[in-house]
Amino acid sequence: MPRLTDARKELRRTQIAEAAVRCFSRNGLERTSIADITAESGLSAGSIYAHYRNKADLVGAAAREVLAKRADVLGEYAAADVPPSPDELLSRLNAAIDPAEARVGVQTWGEATTDPAIHAIVVDMTDRMRAMLHDCVTAWLVRVERREPAEARELGAPIAHRIMALYQAELLYTALRTPTEGTAA
Repeated sequence: MPRLTDARKELRRTQIAEAAVRCFSRNGLERTSIADITAESGLSAGSIYAHYRNKADLVGAAAREVLAKRADVLGEYAAADVPPSPDELLSRLNAAIDPAEARVGVQTWGEATTDPAIHAIVVDMTDRMRAMLHDCVTAWLVRVERREPAEARELGAPIAHRIMALYQAELLYTALRTPTEGTAA
């Protein structure tokens, strides 16, 4: 059997992670089995286990996949000549919420309260997202509000914290108000 190139391996990992997100959204983390992900991805269990050790590893990959999408957008915002204001930043983040990803995020937070592996993933992803928000707010304070960089970093931290909290509240609200595929009326 031919060996996969690094690019093909990354595509396969993404394919599996995206299938896992769909299954987790539809069935929940606890009720999703590797067999479900196998069926959703069209791959064999062996292929999935070649890329991920276990379901916690897949949850981490799914979380990183979602964060990577946000990271690209937040990086563009921070690099813009005129970065968005904190209100506009929150508005854009909220507008981009995918209901399936919101459901998986909320489920993952719930699992994080009892599963140390998931807890570590959630804390890492939350810290990374907050840091990206801090970079965006700092860029806005420097380029638009004309603050000195050191002052902007200091002022930006609590603003980024509040944006993160409001964004997480909107994720929760979205997850609770949107039905899963199996229960849609």
